[in-house]
Amino acid sequence: MRPLELLLSAVNLLGLAIVTLPRLRTRRLPGLAVMPAALLLATAQVLVEGPRWQTAPAYALTAVLFLTWLKRLVRPSAKHVNRLGAGLGALAALATVLLATVMPVFRFPEPTGPYAVGTTTYHWADPGRPELFTDSPDDHRELMAQVWYPAEPQPSAPRAPYIQDADVVTPAMARLAGFPELVFSQLGDVTSHAVASARVAADHPRYPVLISLTGLGGFRAASTFQIQELVSHGYVVVGLDQPGAAAMTRFPDGREIPGWPRDEIYPLIRQSWTPRPNAPTLQGEALPDGIIPYFAQDVSLALDHLTKLNEAAPDGILTGRLDLERAGVFGISWGGATAAEACANDPRLKACLIMDVQMTAHVVKAGLRQPTLFMTRDAATFRLERERSGGWPEEEISGTIDTMTDVHRRLPGAGYYVEIPGLFHVDFTDVPAWSPMTPQLGLNGTIDARRAHDIINAYSLAFFDKHLVGRSPSLLEGPSSRFPEARLLYTSPEVSPTGQETPVPPGARLRSQSNSW
Repeated sequence: MRPLELLLSAVNLLGLAIVTLPRLRTRRLPGLAVMPAALLLATAQVLVEGPRWQTAPAYALTAVLFLTWLKRLVRPSAKHVNRLGAGLGALAALATVLLATVMPVFRFPEPTGPYAVGTTTYHWADPGRPELFTDSPDDHRELMAQVWYPAEPQPSAPRAPYIQDADVVTPAMARLAGFPELVFSQLGDVTSHAVASARVAADHPRYPVLISLTGLGGFRAASTFQIQELVSHGYVVVGLDQPGAAAMTRFPDGREIPGWPRDEIYPLIRQSWTPRPNAPTLQGEALPDGIIPYFAQDVSLALDHLTKLNEAAPDGILTGRLDLERAGVFGISWGGATAAEACANDPRLKACLIMDVQMTAHVVKAGLRQPTLFMTRDAATFRLERERSGGWPEEEISGTIDTMTDVHRRLPGAGYYVEIPGLFHVDFTDVPAWSPMTPQLGLNGTIDARRAHDIINAYSLAFFDKHLVGRSPSLLEGPSSRFPEARLLYTSPEVSPTGQETPVPPGARLRSQSNSW
């Protein structure tokens, strides 16, 4: 609960006791202080923290108690609150506490790096490519891109919202998940650590760039825990809302493209995994390789627009500050498959981080040439997640593990395979922070969610530091005493006498580094 919500609930309970208990009813002074204080506190909470439906019972109780107090002030002989009224009041107070606790306005942990975080948003279009997720054949592909970047600190500046356009994004997420639209509404009150349009940090002339891709039915900031950590250590991160995959994409002119339900888009994804002769079509366009290559083109579109942005940003913020010679991509779930497809097709991407997803048939066949980090869990953890919350049939478990390990083993250069037993799928996203009830719903694995995020962040940062910045983090060299939960399996390229790295044959020098492999 937010501080004023908690204080309002406590004052309401005190007020309820005053109008209910005989010993307190005879004393006007407590009521004189508490009842107006509760009303003022409710007003302050609405103005400062903002109203939300979870606290509606508290507002109602405050009003009823204030009116009861006024009535007794005018007519001291008026009847006191009966047991039924007292019981209903107590239930209202309890309902507020429970709802506000189960659906909290949470705070993200402070990023650990030396940089503050700035953010800005852009609208990008590809006039040469049709939009497949609208009804009009004349529409062309468009994206919303949010950029987070290392910034000069502004401690007193207001923080940017966690979810831009939360008024349409959170109801869309709820609908796609089969929940009432209000279930995720509190996320609209959550703020990030970013400051909108802050000045770029002056420590370096340019910063390496990472593109972030999330899963189906999500939104571009769904891995803010990871994004902010990377930015705080000197990376520019670009999150994409990809129409059709994002829960809702809203453009600056107010147009909206809702995400497709899983049962409608999943056949198009399966075609990317296991192509069948009768290819599905969308807007009259055949998709023999499924839909993931179409989404992977969004990554190339983003790189094109980032190049233009680096030359002349419309807001001037990022002009000349992007080091696109050091560009990488990371993604979770469907976003991870899209990231891998993009790496297979676009050599401008120099490092690829793929999390917990089956590779496309094209990536399995063609392989990847960039340094790549695969992050997932063991088959037993997949099955435990299936037991607790459903999903993950055996074919998807084997497809995920087999294709990730296959592509990893055939990397011609540096590659890393990190297996973290005990992590569930949503542990790779912000979802565990959304509610303390996620473990009870079977959504979290056996590793504490904060600990899981620390592990993911540490390996993500170490990987990009090594292959985009040129550092030598020890975390990628063997077992880690910091993170004994993680199992690291890695290949390393041969090093010539001159010190230059040379490719190794597929599958050569495969080594296991684990505390419990």
